[in-house]
Amino acid sequence: MADKWWLLLFFFLFGNLSSPFFVGSVATKGTYVVFVDKSAKPEEFADHFQWYSSLIQNSVYEASSLTAAWGDEVGEEMEDRILYMYGTAFHGVAARLSEEEVERLRGKNGVVAVYPETVYHLHTTRSPEFLGLESGESSNSWVEKIGDYDVVVGVLDTGIWPESPSFNESGMGPVPARWKGVCDVGRNFEKHHCNRKIVGARVFYRGYEAASGKMKEDVEFRSPRDQDGHGTHTAATVAGSPVHGANLLGYAYGIARGMAPGARVAAYKVCWTGGCFSSDILSAIDQAVADGVNVLSISLGGGVSSNYRDTLSVGAFGAMEKGVFVSCSAGNGGPDPISLTNVSPWVMTVGASTMDRDFPATVKLGNGQTFSGASLYKGLRNLSSNQQYPLIYHGSNSSNITPSSLCLEGTLDRSKVAGKIVICDRGISPRVQKGQVVKDAGGIGMVLSNTAANGEELVADCHLLPAVAVGESTGKIIKHYAATNPGASATLSFLGTKLRIRPSPVVAAFSSRGPNILSLEILKPDIVAPGVNILAAWTGNLGPSSLPTDHRRTRFNILSGTSMSCPHVSGIAAMIKSRRPNWSPAAIKSALMTTAYIHDNTFKPLKDASSASFSTPYDHGAGHINPMKALNPGLIYDIQPQDYFDFLCSQGLHSTELTVFAKFSHRTCHRSVTKPGDLNYPAISAVFPETQNVTAVTLRRTATNVGSPNSTYHPVISPFKGAIVKVNPANLVFSPEKKSTTYEITFITKTRQTAPEFGSIIWKDGVHAVRSPIVITWLPPL
Repeated sequence: MADKWWLLLFFFLFGNLSSPFFVGSVATKGTYVVFVDKSAKPEEFADHFQWYSSLIQNSVYEASSLTAAWGDEVGEEMEDRILYMYGTAFHGVAARLSEEEVERLRGKNGVVAVYPETVYHLHTTRSPEFLGLESGESSNSWVEKIGDYDVVVGVLDTGIWPESPSFNESGMGPVPARWKGVCDVGRNFEKHHCNRKIVGARVFYRGYEAASGKMKEDVEFRSPRDQDGHGTHTAATVAGSPVHGANLLGYAYGIARGMAPGARVAAYKVCWTGGCFSSDILSAIDQAVADGVNVLSISLGGGVSSNYRDTLSVGAFGAMEKGVFVSCSAGNGGPDPISLTNVSPWVMTVGASTMDRDFPATVKLGNGQTFSGASLYKGLRNLSSNQQYPLIYHGSNSSNITPSSLCLEGTLDRSKVAGKIVICDRGISPRVQKGQVVKDAGGIGMVLSNTAANGEELVADCHLLPAVAVGESTGKIIKHYAATNPGASATLSFLGTKLRIRPSPVVAAFSSRGPNILSLEILKPDIVAPGVNILAAWTGNLGPSSLPTDHRRTRFNILSGTSMSCPHVSGIAAMIKSRRPNWSPAAIKSALMTTAYIHDNTFKPLKDASSASFSTPYDHGAGHINPMKALNPGLIYDIQPQDYFDFLCSQGLHSTELTVFAKFSHRTCHRSVTKPGDLNYPAISAVFPETQNVTAVTLRRTATNVGSPNSTYHPVISPFKGAIVKVNPANLVFSPEKKSTTYEITFITKTRQTAPEFGSIIWKDGVHAVRSPIVITWLPPL
């Protein structure tokens, strides 16, 4: 296993980084994002936007053979060429350009960087009670803890369905005077759809249309209205108002509410049927910061590329400089290692975990064996629990996956499937679509079997025919039974909602994993939060399966993904901001990370759903989010924008690469962070280089007291096989005059290990336990 880990790490460190899909080609014009140093504006231009327009105009006409005098035709073409101008969180322009025009533009004074359009993709209740935000009997225990500061959360997603009861404005006070957001008017969306809960709704589609052509308005809403459901679900998870009797077809019945029910929501629609385009995302971030959001929730991502080439990372840096907390989903690439996205240290990278709620279902075979699974099926085509139905599997064996065993469209033979329950392997196509394929072929039910990629994790779906999802080991048994018994039969039963599941939480198999290949010194993901089978508001435009053939309509839906875990953290960050309005984004992140827990409700270490073994910080980061503890963390590790910039300086970036982050505040390298591991991050990662001559690594951290003014903390350090750990000073002593203290933590090699070692340092004062995960990595000799 260690050899496999190092092989993957070597490939990613010394091979080519995977990167998001870039839009554009040699032969045609593509969309490019142009970052500009605002201080370089020549005096002859009245404002920056006039200058940006001139830069594009000059590049276009210098690269063309046109010699006609510039006139109205030029102005009309510039309107088509320039998609957005950015001027708040960062400065620049998005424009449609040829490669020749781009090369000319790169040579212009003031142009910092030019990057091609990038396509990002979405990472697709009981959670407040599970997180300890309410007692179960009370409907307002967490709401009562909201502070005086009025918080607005910006959600970058697919829009919003304003009629949902989750966006009821009852009890909300007047919109804060500082708020500058507006509601865009478009198809089926008017100004009155905004209220004291939905305080803003904007659309960003120019990059999407530049790449994909004019949108089909009979398919998509050119307005903030959500045709997909994803954005409505995430917005309600962040800040949905309490709704009694919320459920999905009877499942998960109870009170649905967001993490921050007293917060406001501003929806920024950046995702469309063709994806989420970087020029649109950057414009939304820029506008959201200008509007006055306090938190940005971004449940989307692409591949991994260097921080300075990742437009989402650059945009988030600009938002962070303005004091905005940015929460991003970690991705659904698990359980593969090195599968994370959104790994910049200035964003909160959120993985997914389960809750203590399940939707059990059973598969009873003709031989009398009964197996547990999960399902959200509720329909008229129920199978009798007292009758057995023919069971069929199209794979040759449990390990030989084929198109027909995957139940891909067009692969099932009606003459063999009609009237039978079909076993389908998970993978390639959406889970619910497999059920539709079975139904179209005349099948009466489906057993959806996990493969090795998913392990024993069960994700429930709202299928269009009776269907039960089972784990990999159960799937193998059922498939073997079907393959070796000509008269194989089964029946499916659905058992509703079950609470207090043990163990929970468990790290979701699909949740993307570390390490962070851009910088091993920065542990990612940062944290995990509920992301499996989450109930929240839904669009009225689409059925709960999201299939076009699904004509059911529900007010709520149950979804899974790091897209669902991200808004949990966004909402909790909003609540902390309401209580601690002067805290920086880094302070809020620190409070969330150092109070996270790493044990489940059986008091054992967190487990990994993909393997049933204990998870590691590469899976769960600092641990599982613990909202009530985060309100009173005791100590915080604060980081200022300049510190993040110095972190980038320590990574050896070229001056032109650093300029992308320096352009707003004219930052230069102050060397406050001399090596990446010295960034004042709440997690600690010690990396020993390839050479065996280095036997000790020392890192620095500065802790700031936010608890009792007079406090003394002592450390508890977990033992390591490969290293001795020393801390100086031995205790952290705080007083009203001394609110911050710096300490050094030194790792001395005893025996170089072939795989990373995990542990922690916990600072205790008798009231607080401030925990930082520790990862020690010995890079193998080249």
